[in-house]
Amino acid sequence: MGDGNASTESWHKSRWSLGNGECVEVTRRSDGSVGVRHSKRPDGPILIFGKGEWAAFISGVRDGAFDTV
Repeated sequence: MGDGNASTESWHKSRWSLGNGECVEVTRRSDGSVGVRHSKRPDGPILIFGKGEWAAFISGVRDGAFDTV
């Protein structure tokens, strides 16, 4: 988990998110890493992913690697 300062980072939810608050938010950090947090817990833990890790995740999403049957 990261040491990002949640109060100074610009967080974003997908425009496809529902309005029920059960979403994740992401932020691009100054070092190129990506922070991820639960939208209902903005002061809670932040997961930090390196540029390569995030790129691999996005590639997997686009390729359907996480789709369920």
